[in-house]
Amino acid sequence: MELKTKIHAEDGKQEIFIIREFDLPVEFLFKAYTEAELFEQWMGTKVTKFENKQHGSYRFETSNPQGEVVFSANGTIHEIVQNEKITRTFQMENTPFPVQFEFLEFEKLTDETSKITIQTIYKSIDFRDQMLKLPFAQGINMAHNRLQEIIQKLEAGN
Repeated sequence: MELKTKIHAEDGKQEIFIIREFDLPVEFLFKAYTEAELFEQWMGTKVTKFENKQHGSYRFETSNPQGEVVFSANGTIHEIVQNEKITRTFQMENTPFPVQFEFLEFEKLTDETSKITIQTIYKSIDFRDQMLKLPFAQGINMAHNRLQEIIQKLEAGN
């Protein structure tokens, strides 16, 4: 099955692009990335801090069934423009990966469809290539599929 979320990584560059079109208005797509309760649902992680403002910060963690934290990440929001863009850092804690820089762009395609483009810049080509070896593409695709389903259910309930 073809993944709806596309990952583009050009050889010899320190960046990747994550691109996905959604059957959702851009306002709902933006909310999914900025409202803690929605974010937790589609990402399957617990939000412990979510200050979506310039110079704000965020942190989230994922636990196993025994309650032990198995993944945590944090970052700083550098710029946020409603329904348009978020510029932030992203750092996975307790891993060898250094902080990444992310540019999230939200685009209205029609009144009922939208697109997100995420440009992630890594410290080196090697770190980027290590990230691409992880089951990262399947994970973000599954999360984006959940995002689409959850928001559509909320939209239907309105």
